[in-house]
Amino acid sequence: MSARRRSVAAAFLVLAVAGAGLVGCSKKDDGKGSADAASGPVQVTATDDKCELSRTSFPAGHVEFAVANKGGKTTEVYVYGEGDRIVTERENIGPGTKVTVNAEIKAGSYEVACKPGMTGDGIRRKITVTAAGATAPAKADERLTRAVADYRAYAQEQADATIPVAEQFAAAVTAGDLEKAKALFAPSRTGWERTEPVAESFGDIDPKTDTREDALEDGQQWTGWHRIEKSLWADGRITDEDKALAARLVTDLKDWQKRIPSAEITPTGMANGAKELLDEVAKNKITGEEDRYSHTDLSDFAANVEGARQAYELLKPVAADNDPALSKTLDTEFEKITALLAKYRAADGTFTPYDKITEDQRKTFSDAVNSLGEPLSKLAAAVVTK
Repeated sequence: MSARRRSVAAAFLVLAVAGAGLVGCSKKDDGKGSADAASGPVQVTATDDKCELSRTSFPAGHVEFAVANKGGKTTEVYVYGEGDRIVTERENIGPGTKVTVNAEIKAGSYEVACKPGMTGDGIRRKITVTAAGATAPAKADERLTRAVADYRAYAQEQADATIPVAEQFAAAVTAGDLEKAKALFAPSRTGWERTEPVAESFGDIDPKTDTREDALEDGQQWTGWHRIEKSLWADGRITDEDKALAARLVTDLKDWQKRIPSAEITPTGMANGAKELLDEVAKNKITGEEDRYSHTDLSDFAANVEGARQAYELLKPVAADNDPALSKTLDTEFEKITALLAKYRAADGTFTPYDKITEDQRKTFSDAVNSLGEPLSKLAAAVVTK
């Protein structure tokens, strides 16, 4: 999980994102929310010390943000809802880079944050999305309606399958069985990692289950998988506190399991969630930051790719009609990265420990992720109902 990431994938919630960055709609104005201009992108200019928007008020419905990083640091851009709930984000926007995203935004008050250096709370600007003037939604494509239903079922299946393994993991911790607990750590995370955008949309659960030590906020108790991971591998022992944390992890995961039916999933949210899974790989798995004690990063990596591919396959009937070339490219790149991961998977399903992966091999993984991530960032636009 990224630092300070309360609900990375709430693109499934308030925003139905359709491209790769952020969103807004309207002609450029004085930034004070004048009603002039009802079409065209909102320009977001990010520097190392500023976050400037061409508009701060626009009607609900389809919007587009055109983000330009004119600073010297790699930045992130977020849209936050109430309580700092992340409604959409775009990470790793390099200096001189421009990104564009289409989305559906509901009426309400939000904040746009630019995060130079990809740290901290960011430089924030308040925006208002009004109900007046909102465009009527396009007629739903039945194939997309079915894709959403099938993806919700997939997310529920993954959550349902996670609980028994998590309970086995917790039981091993409770019994003080260090080796068994180690063996069950990675498998207990697979379903979560496959559907991480949906899982993280419940912002109060993610910080309790999947936060790394360096992502803790002031006053936050460190709980969840990675706290136990440190005990198992770095400390080499199981304490009474770990036993209590394992029981709490199961409770929190069951809470996640029960909430899947209420998650607001959209086709564009699915597409952007797939891209977010690849961004997670690029930011946390390739670097070895995610599972820094157990070095089970390739297991999470594979689960992220599997989840992204599932979302794509469900959206493919529409994407292939709207953008055949993109669909063909995605088919090829998913095959390549899946084949690459297979080289490091043993017969029992475990992966080569990441601390055994050489720098050259890590570079190969990074190149594969980048080759898939670029076209995957276009998937949301390819499933927008015209």
